[in-house]
Amino acid sequence: MTRILTRSDLLSLLDPLACIQALREGFTASTQNTVPGRRVRTDLPFPGTATALLPGLLPGINAYTVKVNAKFPHASPALRGVICLHSGADGELLALIDSATVTAWRTGLAAALATHAIARPAGDTPHTVGVIGAGAQAELTLRGLRALRAWDRLVVHDTDPQRAAAFAHRHGGTVLPSPRQVAAEASTVVLATWARTPLLHTEDLRPGQHLTSLGSDEPGKQELAPGVLTSARLIVDDVALVTAHGALAGAGLPASTAAASLSEILRGQVPARTHDQEITAYTPVGLPWQDLAVAWLAYQQAEADKTGTTLDLLS
Repeated sequence: MTRILTRSDLLSLLDPLACIQALREGFTASTQNTVPGRRVRTDLPFPGTATALLPGLLPGINAYTVKVNAKFPHASPALRGVICLHSGADGELLALIDSATVTAWRTGLAAALATHAIARPAGDTPHTVGVIGAGAQAELTLRGLRALRAWDRLVVHDTDPQRAAAFAHRHGGTVLPSPRQVAAEASTVVLATWARTPLLHTEDLRPGQHLTSLGSDEPGKQELAPGVLTSARLIVDDVALVTAHGALAGAGLPASTAAASLSEILRGQVPARTHDQEITAYTPVGLPWQDLAVAWLAYQQAEADKTGTTLDLLS
């Protein structure tokens, strides 16, 4: 039987801290995979793109995922699709899962994990978090980051003033009129936009600042200027994929621009930053195993609770 899990099912099943722990374990174990994850993207004869991530694999989980997404920036929601969770024993389709929810959770919470690991710890001086792009991914990043650390002030910018105001109201923040003003006031900045031209340049940044850029996950999208990527200590989730599809591809920069991967930092193999005044940046593309980490948690809980609809596709 195949279990179908909708957005509302997932929201009743998932716990942010459990997901963060699963993602942490995945980042520290992911190099054990013998099959590299692939990211396939194609333009469409419509105002959007199609993307597939496969296979999602993690040591100790006898299952894998295949995710197919449609990305239509002007639609609401902009991302729609399905994650197929298959048994590793015989390929049985265990579940069909809403991909928009899983993607928002795994992207946002992985970003929270990375931001907490790389950004300077909040100390005696006031700590301000900035958000540029007040959508679903920023929502989950902030929710996850709140579970990991505290801050004194939140500042928000979005091209949609109403969305920015609603985000700021939910999280006790202040709306600012531009990305540059967010960067001028925040010591930690999260960007999660559809930008096609850089929002921040080197002159916008301050010593010791950290940037997490989630919107440079495919060719043509760019949130940080090339000078930011070369001057900051750049951390990525996967060097090859970021060079082929992500921020380095968009800026035309080589793989050697990246100082380290998040896995290396979480394992303690390299430092997140070499000194307190260093500017750091995290620019992930998103990895197939992250879909499995969150989907497997949801599926296990759904099986225990009998959540969702079951369907025999072979009947």
